Amino acid sequence: MDGKLTAEMPSLGLFHGYGIELEYMIVDAETLGVLPVTDQVLHAVAGDYVQEVETGALAWSNELALHVIELKTNGPARTLAQLPEHFSQNIARINELLAPLGGRLMPTAMHPWMDPATETRLWPHHDSPIYQTFDRIFSCRGHGWSNLQSVHINLPFANDREFCRLHAAIRLLLPIMPALAASSPLINGRATGILDNRLDVYRNNAQKIPSVSSKVIPEAAFNRQDYQRYILEPIYHDMAPYDPEGILRYEWVNARGAIARFDRNTIEIRVLDIQECPRADLAIAALISAAARAHTEEFWISSVRQQQWEVDPLYRIFLATMVDADQAMIDDRRYLQTLGFPDGNKCRAGELWQHLIETLAPVIEARRQWQDVWQTLIHQGTLARRIMAALDNKPSRNAIRDVYRRLSDCLSEGTIFGR
Repeated sequence: MDGKLTAEMPSLGLFHGYGIELEYMIVDAETLGVLPVTDQVLHAVAGDYVQEVETGALAWSNELALHVIELKTNGPARTLAQLPEHFSQNIARINELLAPLGGRLMPTAMHPWMDPATETRLWPHHDSPIYQTFDRIFSCRGHGWSNLQSVHINLPFANDREFCRLHAAIRLLLPIMPALAASSPLINGRATGILDNRLDVYRNNAQKIPSVSSKVIPEAAFNRQDYQRYILEPIYHDMAPYDPEGILRYEWVNARGAIARFDRNTIEIRVLDIQECPRADLAIAALISAAARAHTEEFWISSVRQQQWEVDPLYRIFLATMVDADQAMIDDRRYLQTLGFPDGNKCRAGELWQHLIETLAPVIEARRQWQDVWQTLIHQGTLARRIMAALDNKPSRNAIRDVYRRLSDCLSEGTIFGR
């Protein structure tokens, strides 16, 4: 389903390439209501209702909902440094194509007032049986299916040994990723008190078949055979009565926060909310990749010790950061020690990321390019927190529309949203 993103990845070792996917909403340029015209955008380029078009360094593709378009690296990128420019150029081109349709792209991980029950339109063209099957089983006219935009980071591995190290590293980092990336504080036009509502609805969107997403944090499986036995086969078994034709019997049906893609030898990180512009997303990707690399190189603790973590303690931290993002209190001393945090029994998640930035920045490529994003995250908080500050924590429809128009301008201009 991911086209050219699969190219060459099987030959790459740890951190020798990156696959980045960014999802955006298409909205009415005036009202900012959702505008389901992704197929028309792709048709304008390809002359047909295709699922994907290549634009050089990037490709554009459809998603389940017709108002969402995905931009992704057209094959693995060797570095992250040039990607903000490529993504920004493609965003400008899409906005040009949307202008005659009365639309524009809007960032953040959830539309703040969309009613998915009445406004959802599913992709109706090629591969529509996949989306129809999802809809038949799970009913996709809900926030957890049709109103969520994310960033996916694909990190390659060359063999089982590298998969073991990478999976162990990513499992440990997943719980604190919302403390960097939360950008969805509003749902149904109101603030819920949760800063990452996308993850809240995402973790519950497959309750009919719980094994599909489980507790978001993947189980402790560190080779392909165990991953198949303990994660994929239970999903396929539980899906079979609802999907006897096996339409969804593929690795991508796994909805954990990071999934193994053995078809292209990558692990795909899925817990990140989309930010206000590509540079912010890539700055976060650079930091997460550096932290994962440090773990694979056993900078703080051995890979064997990393593998000893069960799901539940990681899931507790994940739930805390899902709600409070950078201000979530982490009081698991053993977890803090896995990331080399100075002696102490607890800290805020933002303080832990500040420690990681200070520790890892010297070895991050093009770090000056990302520095202002990191400083904004540390000193002003996640995008979700900045959105709520701009709304003075009292969101009205007009105020929400004004803030999200500013966010759409940030996307168009490649600027960081600040207080």
